Amino acid sequence: MRAPLRTWHFCCARKGAFPFADYKSINIMHWPGNGQERTGNMKICMRDGSICEASFEEELGKKAFWHTAAHILAQAVKRLYPETKCAIGPAVADGFYYDFEFNFEFSAENLEGIEQEMKKIVKENLQLRTFTMGREEALKYMGEKAEPYKEELICGIPEGEALSFYQQGEYVEFCAGPHVAYTSAVKAVKLLSVAGAYWRGDEKNKMLTRIYGVAFPNQEMLSEYLKRREEAKKRDHRKLGRELELFEMFDEGPGLPFYLPKGLVLKNLLMDYWRKIHAREGYVEIATPIMLNKSLWETSGHWEHYRETMYTSEVDGADFALKPMNCPGAMLVYKSRPRSWRDLPMRVGELGVVHRNEKSGVLHGLMRARCFTQDDAHIFMMPEQIQGEIQGVVRLIDEVYSRFGFKYHIELSTRPENSIGSDEDWELATNGLREALEDMGCSYTVNEGDGAFYGPKIDFHLEDSLGRRWQCGSIQSDFQLPARFGAEYMGADGKKHQPIMVHRVVFGSMERFIGILIEHYAGKFPLWLAPVQAKLLPISDRFVGYAHEVEGILKAAGIRCEVDVRAEKIGYKIREARMERVPYLLIVGENERKEGSVSVRDRQKGDMGSMPVDGFLKLLCAPGQEISGDVL
Repeated sequence: MRAPLRTWHFCCARKGAFPFADYKSINIMHWPGNGQERTGNMKICMRDGSICEASFEEELGKKAFWHTAAHILAQAVKRLYPETKCAIGPAVADGFYYDFEFNFEFSAENLEGIEQEMKKIVKENLQLRTFTMGREEALKYMGEKAEPYKEELICGIPEGEALSFYQQGEYVEFCAGPHVAYTSAVKAVKLLSVAGAYWRGDEKNKMLTRIYGVAFPNQEMLSEYLKRREEAKKRDHRKLGRELELFEMFDEGPGLPFYLPKGLVLKNLLMDYWRKIHAREGYVEIATPIMLNKSLWETSGHWEHYRETMYTSEVDGADFALKPMNCPGAMLVYKSRPRSWRDLPMRVGELGVVHRNEKSGVLHGLMRARCFTQDDAHIFMMPEQIQGEIQGVVRLIDEVYSRFGFKYHIELSTRPENSIGSDEDWELATNGLREALEDMGCSYTVNEGDGAFYGPKIDFHLEDSLGRRWQCGSIQSDFQLPARFGAEYMGADGKKHQPIMVHRVVFGSMERFIGILIEHYAGKFPLWLAPVQAKLLPISDRFVGYAHEVEGILKAAGIRCEVDVRAEKIGYKIREARMERVPYLLIVGENERKEGSVSVRDRQKGDMGSMPVDGFLKLLCAPGQEISGDVL
């Protein structure tokens, strides 16, 4: 049962609007420790004034800890620069930030002083206390404090709603919490960077100064985090994407990725793999239009819930919208002809291009773009088929993530506040997902209230080589869309019934998944995914012809290769090719031409000596190698 009182919270940023969780936020990543740094339980102050306990490793503990650090940051800034205006300061999944309006030109040089003041506040061991105010009282309070951003937020709150406040020493912030009970818990803190951020993410609003930071219960955890962060910078997909000539982002299309030849090879390899594995599992593939009439989105409910993030246009006097997701189109395909119980389950997949009007302030390379390909599938089924179909998707996702070397964690998200549908439908859908997981022996956590507006969901958080977690795969049970569209099937009893629909993605956004792979592998893709699997390096121009002969043999065998024909020294060519992360370098000169061989350098093992061309091909086909995305 939901609590009757809503308590408003303006320290946290709003979550993304669209239901597929794979694309909500680039912040769905965590930095776990090395197993030797577990902390004891901390006292957590809840918004009702009660005290509970949680460790830093728990979601509640981490959120409260970083949320408190954000308040300490704001308190330090107000002590040092009293005229500063405070905006919002949420705990995010890898630390915290706070947005400020300074009355001077703020720079990274100011961070050291603020950080030192934060450490003083930690040593003061201030207790966090909570209390509530009514809307008018809160407005008056923030007006006296000359905090216009807080006033603006409060003005958007319906009259009669209560606001919870937290106080630590002289600093007071309205916030739903939770927070650690004392500032002394924040023993290790580091301010990381400064960036500009438009107020409320809207470029039409004032540019504020955003300070990012992170904090931990001890210095060892902070040091480990900073080491991982430095490694993450080296792996940044935007940097490597440009260096490896995979994709570009141009000012002429903000948030709209341009794939370069090698990048498109990578994307096509992933889509080929997707098609093979789905064909094996009994899916059929469709393609639906990129733009559809407004009435469709009104029927589906997306116009009401997500209008602000949809691109619209007018055609022949009627309103149209670029599709932000593929499910309404799949509904039209299902309804295009009568369906029988014998047709179910019906598994319909689509690699559909979608557009979402994301705010410019949240765009982040391939991780968060305005145009991307979503590997959707919609399964239409009878109630008794739910568990089997859900388990089939779970097994498919497990197979795919294992293929790329990812561990993953499962989360069950339940009914949100803005949901539609009956309690009975929600209970049936939620129990169907839960029972499918438990029958398979899958461990999972419950994320209360974070389901889609039309149904509960299972989210898959994959873990990359740096231990960061990314929300990608999703399975969503939906009783609502079939009802809205009047979808039916003829049952074995000769009567019409409404099918149940499951939405699911494996990669999520193809673009985002590619960005994750770039960082996961640091650009060193496995052989089957490498855009260029072998590069031929002739020692001089005299051997370019022979290099092209070998190239022809390799390409005929299905190997992706190319020849470096530049008039450069061989040492330079080798260094350049190594920077390109090519799995195999094949050096050819006089001896190789005479013997019909190549001198092989493995990306991992180094110099492997000279071998016949067919010997190299046998090497690629040896156990442990995989030159294609074939599905067993």
